[in-house]
Amino acid sequence: MSDGSEPVFFLDRNLGRKTVPTVLRNAGFVVEVMDDHFAPDTPDEVWLEQTGKRGWFVVTLDEKIRYRRGEQRAVRRFRVGLFLLVRWKGSTGVALAEALISAKKAMLRLAASERRPFIAKVYADGRVKLWLGFGKR
Repeated sequence: MSDGSEPVFFLDRNLGRKTVPTVLRNAGFVVEVMDDHFAPDTPDEVWLEQTGKRGWFVVTLDEKIRYRRGEQRAVRRFRVGLFLLVRWKGSTGVALAEALISAKKAMLRLAASERRPFIAKVYADGRVKLWLGFGKR
């Protein structure tokens, strides 16, 4: 994204391989899917390192990532920009993708104003709130 190109959103395995990526791509997102890059048993620390080094934004449904020491260290060490999509009752793949589409501008604003690493929550209504950050740019 620093070179003026579109940001890449890397979807954690918990967002699936078909529905969410397809809806997002159709809406103009540049999307990478975990299964296209990593084996199913790849530890979180490994793919967090690789996505951080590539400058990709991670999107996940895994709320516990904020609390696990290994993942926390990887997010910090490899300067990951991570968006945690907050589930709601009855959320489907299409609804999750639509929430991300609604939130895209807010996500990019936060990414432009907040130094990586950070973890932000994305809500069904398109709101984005910083959950863990390390300071403004």
